Amino acid sequence: MAFNWKTFWTRASTALIFVAVMLTGLFWNQYAFFLLFTVIHFGCWYEYQQLVGKFEPRYTKITPVHRWAVQLAGWCVLLYFTGDQFVWGDLSLHAVGWWLGLLLLFMLPITELLFSRNIELINIRYSFLGVLYISLSFGLLMHLRALPEIGKIAPLAIIFTIWINDTMAYLVGSMIGRTPLSAISPKKTWEGTLGGILLAVAAISIWAWLIDLPVPHAIAISLIAAISGTVGDLLESKLKRMAGVKDSGQIMPGHGGFLDRFDSLLLATPFVWIYFQLFILR
Repeated sequence: MAFNWKTFWTRASTALIFVAVMLTGLFWNQYAFFLLFTVIHFGCWYEYQQLVGKFEPRYTKITPVHRWAVQLAGWCVLLYFTGDQFVWGDLSLHAVGWWLGLLLLFMLPITELLFSRNIELINIRYSFLGVLYISLSFGLLMHLRALPEIGKIAPLAIIFTIWINDTMAYLVGSMIGRTPLSAISPKKTWEGTLGGILLAVAAISIWAWLIDLPVPHAIAISLIAAISGTVGDLLESKLKRMAGVKDSGQIMPGHGGFLDRFDSLLLATPFVWIYFQLFILR
């Protein structure tokens, strides 16, 4: 098969733009970080609702108020977890998240009763699962970013681990992969998965040593992020299979959608956050 240069340049240019936007949001300041993950949050929510609607037709009938209010309620989780580090004058994003979240919590059931012809509990369940899956995860990431002293490093450790794990798993799997990991994602192999995890842990451990951070913590965090991130990838693949689609969206030509890019981060973040609470912040 002839090499498709058009496809290659499309994927390469999209990847460069993606990396540039991500690095700007990650390194500029906490407000750029918040803005970046606000966009990602709403993008993931849009695709999540589209996916659920494909395998659960009743979810497509939720009212526009339900559709957008649950996304705003989820965004309030991000606002709430900003803590005391995100303040504009006398305006605290944490306080905005708290009060706006309470308002939406009060208004959403009332609007459902007023505007929905038939309230389906399964629709409420899928929306609640979306808050846990997407909003809580990004909220916990925001909480890690708001930590004093280590706030800049903690999110980077998770994200860099996932990027390295994904890349190395693909390369190792392409070279020596023989044993399928799961029927959910046939292209993934045990050899590639284990190779990606080990190389990601090694890379993050070396990085921690170079910048004088505790290497044992780096090993634990990168191991947790790599393993849970792999499971997160499989979980999103299961959602796509249930929906009968190849990609969650088309926002990034050649790379899929928001959920395709951040599925690993969505599951890795809560587990790394728990590790921080138990062993670093206690």
